[in-house]
Parts: sequence; structure tokens; C-alpha cells
Amino acid sequence: MKILIAGAGGFIGGHLVAQLISAGHTVRAVDGKALDQWYQVNESSENSSADLQLLDECARASDGVDQVFNLAADMGGMGFIENNKAACMLSSLINTHLLVAARENGVERFFFSSSACVYAAGKQTDPDITGLAEADAYPAEPEDGYGWEKLFGERMGRHFMEDFGLEFRTARYHNVYGPYGTWDGGREKAPAAICRKVINAKLTGNHEIEVWGDGLQSRSFMYIDDCVEGTLRLMESDVREPLNVGSEELVTINQLVDLAADIAGIEVTRRHLLDAPQGVRGRNSDNVLIRELLGWEPSISLRSGLQQTYDWIYGEMTSDTA
Repeated sequence: MKILIAGAGGFIGGHLVAQLISAGHTVRAVDGKALDQWYQVNESSENSSADLQLLDECARASDGVDQVFNLAADMGGMGFIENNKAACMLSSLINTHLLVAARENGVERFFFSSSACVYAAGKQTDPDITGLAEADAYPAEPEDGYGWEKLFGERMGRHFMEDFGLEFRTARYHNVYGPYGTWDGGREKAPAAICRKVINAKLTGNHEIEVWGDGLQSRSFMYIDDCVEGTLRLMESDVREPLNVGSEELVTINQLVDLAADIAGIEVTRRHLLDAPQGVRGRNSDNVLIRELLGWEPSISLRSGLQQTYDWIYGEMTSDTA
């Protein structure tokens, strides 16, 4: 097939392009960033930069393709989304215009990357949370800004499927991490940020690191290989409802710090920043539905995935160009 990856210069998009190329598909890779700012550039794909907030650009990008994967969004970790709500919500222009263009260009199937941030805040107040099932997105109380944009995107895609027959698939990602992504600069997520801080402690000998919040807030984290596998399985399936794609391995942020420090072979002292952005108290994926509908769920352990992430970031921080 010929496949458009919108947001191909991003973390997940870059990995997805590589996987689809290796599977023999023709890939058109498009991102709003200039090529020299992409995390990965695959020479076997058709690569270009375009402002996908514009309908004309979406029409050109989706012309002649069989499938669209929309991973394009202005987003980052909790520090970014809490302080850039308007920028996050402007991503709704991308999904809206890509859907319109996909319908007009006869695209067969459309994938939308949603997020666990769509889940109601009132159901995420306990660090010992058992898991968020897909039905927990309603009554709606998502993360302000970013979460509302994702929930709106889900609903729009559903109605395009109902009204225009465009097959639409939605994955609610839970904290995706791994190599070839952001690890510094303000948009990085917790695993990469903590790896960076622990590596810096190891390299400098100053073993005190900053931790946002009290460290008792809990999350599950999904390694990028599981994310790509789940994305492709869902896209190829008949599942028309939003589906969690995330790990059920729940840890506190303090435990995540301990794991990174153990990988580094050092002990660290935490300095908790209680006024820093920290999000909900507890968030975990409930995988009952994905096991039932796809016969699969993410399985790469946090220890294994974090080791690979740590090793890559360590290489970036110690290279001559770091």
C-alpha cells in the first residue's frame, strides 16, 4: 500500500515509518518541522515538510494514498502541555483537515493517535489506580487543552466513519518512551527526563536530581516497539472503537527514578519540586478490551525498555555533537 504518515518527524512517527518501510509499503512521510529537525529520516520514504494545519497541504499530502496515520500534534510531556494549552488545541486543525482531505481523496482507512489524557480527571486521583477502561473517558473531564483536543479528534473521526464511510481507528496511547525521541529542552516525557538527570548525575558526580512533585504519582509506560506493534494491529483490525494501547506495569515516579539509577549503577538523592507540573495522581492502562479484541497487549518490561532508552540517551549526551 501507499501510506501517509503525518507527524513522521516525531518520535512515534519516525519509528512507524521505519517499520512500514521494512514491511514493504510505500511511505509518504510528512511533518511540519524542517527535515533537519526530524528525529529520524528514512531515505526509503518520500519525505517532505508541510504545514498540516492547512487544508491545501493536507489535500496534497493525502493525494493517492490508501491509508493515513495521523500522529501530528504540537505536544510534549506534562510540563509542556500544562503550559501550552492553546498550542495543543490547535492540533485539532490538523486532524480536521486531514479527515476532510482523506474523504475527498478516497482514502480507505485513517488512524488517529489519541492519548490517555482523554480520561476523566476525577477517576485518576489515587496513585494505586487499577487501570482506566475505555468507558472511563465519559462523562468527559479530560486533561485541559491537550486532552480535549484528543477527545474531540476521536469524536470527529467516529462521525466521519458513520457519515462518510471512512474507516477510522483510534489508539489511546499511555506514555510512550524509547530511543530516538526528545530527552531535553522542555518537551521530553518522564522516562527520558529522568534518564537524562541520572546520566548527568553519573557524569558529573553530583548525585542530587530534581523530581517533579512528591514522586508518589503513578504511571504506566509503554516502550516504542510495543506502541508500533499495537498501532499496526489496531489499524489492520475491525475494531472501530477507541482502544487503550499501553502497559499495565504501574510504577511511581520514585520507582522510575530508582530503576534508572540502578541501570546507571549509582545512588541518587531526590530534591522534590512540589510546585512543578505533575498531572494526575495515578494513571494506568486497563488492557481487558485490547486482549479481547486483538488477542495481544504490550509486553516489553519497563526494565528492558528503560535500559535501551538510557543507553541511547547516554550515547547522545556523551557524543561529540551533544
